[in-house]
Amino acid sequence: METVFPYLEIPAENLIYDDGEPLESNRHRIAMNVLISSIYQSFADRQDFFAGGNMFVYYSATQRMNRDFRGPDFFVTLNVDGNQSRKAWVVWNENGRYPDVIVELMSPSTAVIDKTIKKDLYEQIFKTKEYYIFDPFESNSLQGWRLDDHQHYQEIIRDQRGWLSSETLELYLGTWYGTIHHESASWLRFYNQEGHLILLPEEAAQQQAEIAQQQAEMAKQQAKMAEERAETAEQKAQRLANRLRELGINPDEIE
Repeated sequence: METVFPYLEIPAENLIYDDGEPLESNRHRIAMNVLISSIYQSFADRQDFFAGGNMFVYYSATQRMNRDFRGPDFFVTLNVDGNQSRKAWVVWNENGRYPDVIVELMSPSTAVIDKTIKKDLYEQIFKTKEYYIFDPFESNSLQGWRLDDHQHYQEIIRDQRGWLSSETLELYLGTWYGTIHHESASWLRFYNQEGHLILLPEEAAQQQAEIAQQQAEMAKQQAKMAEERAETAEQKAQRLANRLRELGINPDEIE
């Protein structure tokens, strides 16, 4: 097993931040951004976390010398300064902190590595509390593991909805079919404890616009109904006045 030096500082200029390798597909890119954006939506009132994707995690000098770059497709680290700008997650600059949750977006070319080499790394070196894998082109591919008391990964069992519970984030991970950026697919999404989908900013804005439109329509209908009721009451009063006149009674003299 590789020797790890979490506190050995390597100058920032000696680190590589981009290996030039793009994400597997446009769908993988969208899927990563959906997860990142969802976390920032869910934790909008918090400043003590960092969520990123497709960026290197530096954790040892040996790793850097071997050019053994590891860049999770998506990760979250809690209880850190969320306002700090980062080109990579450099463990020795983060007080030895590793990601708390990692998601790898698999493809046929990465599935074996994601399920073996990376899984072992995240379990044995990173000690990442929860690790999930999902192939954006395979809706039933979601799997997850959580560290037990002995610091070993145990598989997380899906609930009746097919979702996996993230105890670390206090959220659920599950699939959602829909269209995002003109691409229709089963996307990996976060759900809150009540089972509601964590909306993306554009989805939340659309929902607010729809609610505002519904409220405007309701107000319009209520105004129309009130006008109709007023007209009906006036018509009734006029018919009564006409009837009284037919009987020789002046309605203006009636108190």
